[in-house]
Amino acid sequence: MKSFVLTVMAAGLAAGEVRVIAFGAHPDDCDIGAGGTAALFARMGHKVKFVAVTNGDAGHHEMGGGMLAARRYKEAQESARRLGISYDVLPNHDGELMPTLDVRMQVIRKIREWNADVVIAPRPNDYHPDHRYTGVLVQDAAYMVVVPNVASDTPPLKKNPVFVYFQDRFQKPAPFRPDITVAIDTVFDQKIDALDAHVSQFYEWLPWVDGELEKVPKGAAERKAWLKGRRQRTIAPAVRAGLEKWYGAAKAAEVRQVESFEICEYGKQPGEAEVRALFPMLVK
Repeated sequence: MKSFVLTVMAAGLAAGEVRVIAFGAHPDDCDIGAGGTAALFARMGHKVKFVAVTNGDAGHHEMGGGMLAARRYKEAQESARRLGISYDVLPNHDGELMPTLDVRMQVIRKIREWNADVVIAPRPNDYHPDHRYTGVLVQDAAYMVVVPNVASDTPPLKKNPVFVYFQDRFQKPAPFRPDITVAIDTVFDQKIDALDAHVSQFYEWLPWVDGELEKVPKGAAERKAWLKGRRQRTIAPAVRAGLEKWYGAAKAAEVRQVESFEICEYGKQPGEAEVRALFPMLVK
């Protein structure tokens, strides 16, 4: 019976593919939260698009405006090339994002145009207002993507996608719940390679914000190794338990790097069989 259900679900996916779209507030946000998972999807022949809801034109200490936006767009396209995905950047200003009707329509159209099966976004509780409002915008789109009279210039989806959140560390009003955990050891270096494409962020802006700019190595290989060391994470007990659910205890014990996702209560509510159909890398 379980095999039959999985077969039916898989047949319902567009052209036999899983189509995933992830929204981040800035170019590089999706890479951080789902770069490894995106690489796995791409390796398996599925389709992934990252969308930056702002153009990142404020995220630097020495440059800004159109020059920075152009630089970050090029970085996003290089990251996409390294992951084997596509990357869109919306023309909204960094640091000024609001959950307006206009931007909601931008998000609805992107989800529809991609014919998404899975939509990933930040939770709407975060230190950065752009991150928070990206989460709100995607939540607000979660039902509207199937309503024909909303954004009527773009055909509505015939099914509501599964919406999931990136993992975060924030505890209020509720901590992140690791519903789906993906082992990314086999693509961790590829994820670091994608992050490495965002030179303005990982080797300039973020170290400057942290007061560690002088610690960034000068050589390309050395700084990538430095970045990899900073991006390795200890797996929390709750996440480790999720690994055991999806991969089995023996395989889970060997995993060192993961990306985890919480299923949003808006959008389609998948059971375990559908999660496995939508995330086909989850194999015991």
